[in-house]
Amino acid sequence: MVSTFGSLATAYSGLAAARAGIDVTGQNIANAGTAGYTRQRVTQNSIPATQTGFMRGTAALAGQGVSVDGIARLASLTLDVGVRVAAGSSAYADARATALSALETGLHEPGKDGLSAKLDAFWSSWSELASHPDDPGAASAVLGAAGTVASALAAGSKAVDAQWSSVRGTAAGQVTQLNDAAKQVADLNGRIRTALASGGTANELLDQRDQLTEQIATLAGGTTRTNADGTVDVLLGGNPLVQGTDARAVALGGAERLADGAAVTLTWTSGSAGAVSLSGGSIGGALAVLAPANGNGTGGALAQATASYDAVATQLAATVNAVHATGTTPAGTTGTAFFALATGVPAAQGLSVVPTDGTGLATRNAAGQLDDSFADALSRLGTGPGAADTTWATFVAGVGTASRSAATESTLTGLALTNARTQQQSSAGVDLDEENVNLLSYQHAYQGAARVLTAVDEMLDTIINRVGLVGRG
Repeated sequence: MVSTFGSLATAYSGLAAARAGIDVTGQNIANAGTAGYTRQRVTQNSIPATQTGFMRGTAALAGQGVSVDGIARLASLTLDVGVRVAAGSSAYADARATALSALETGLHEPGKDGLSAKLDAFWSSWSELASHPDDPGAASAVLGAAGTVASALAAGSKAVDAQWSSVRGTAAGQVTQLNDAAKQVADLNGRIRTALASGGTANELLDQRDQLTEQIATLAGGTTRTNADGTVDVLLGGNPLVQGTDARAVALGGAERLADGAAVTLTWTSGSAGAVSLSGGSIGGALAVLAPANGNGTGGALAQATASYDAVATQLAATVNAVHATGTTPAGTTGTAFFALATGVPAAQGLSVVPTDGTGLATRNAAGQLDDSFADALSRLGTGPGAADTTWATFVAGVGTASRSAATESTLTGLALTNARTQQQSSAGVDLDEENVNLLSYQHAYQGAARVLTAVDEMLDTIINRVGLVGRG
């Protein structure tokens, strides 16, 4: 009797385990398209046979069924770390590649809208004036070409200013996202710790937290550290952004405009003050692009671009003015400047043409006679050492090389991220074919356990209601 009733409990445990498996499989199938969902499995163990009170002659006893111990989340910490690292590197490379690509596109080189073509037209106009020094049309052409060069330099420099401000604004928005994600991770830490301490499961909460930690890695790089109570700490540069249920905040500071010439900084707003050290992420990439210029040309791409625009404008004004000042205008003035540089603004934005018409051009010698040598000398300033054209060409080539290098890095880190996510999904993603097989397996197990339950019930009915009835008349 004891053994038979024990079989009833064994059959029931099989029913319960199969039902749990069906429930979990259904949850997996329902979330097959849910971003960030990690597949789950029922963890179960066999219950050993009890060795006390067994009946005489039954030395070999079967176990007492199966126990459902929990619902495992099939995530890999190693693969998750790989995804976060790859996400930080990819976002950093993308931020730089995007900025450099936009900068290169704004140069319009090579092409008719580029500064090179406008400088060529400027030097050619001086050559035409040298051939016809008394032609008012040739003089007007020189002034028009010079104005076009000055406008192109100013427009290019202002475009870089606008791009710098845009990148900074984007970075400020990303810092807000970073702080919000940190708060959410801290809140989830508390909920997960409570759920685990009470013996419950927190698989869906863990999925949410993993998505947020990946978002943080995409924004700012960093690392995570798992604690024994189920919480995670998020570290930036070795310092905690999230520690247990506490989240710190960061703020964007430093230069507000490119013209400030200072660095844009990311600093802690609580705890130990100081700069945040970033190992990657889109914010790290933005800070690299926004960095101030330096003397060896390895500063931030946008600040270095502005410095190059200013260098071209300064060289152009200096070389042209030096030759123009040696000639005499039709009004008899000697030593006049052709270009002027305004103070208080970047050189490229403050370059202007001094003469307003042909009477302001140095087309004569000291005796007041027409002399084409000055215009001819000016037409040759586009070549040779110290030419503004050479400085511009070097700058354009450097931007092109940097842009291609950044694009290659972006492609490679993007491929690494794709590969990391593929490996992660192969372990944690839902495979509908596999889940359907599992569903059939649990369904058959449920049906089998139900048959055992029916058989045991019939056995008990025989023992209880039919034993002793044989032979009675």
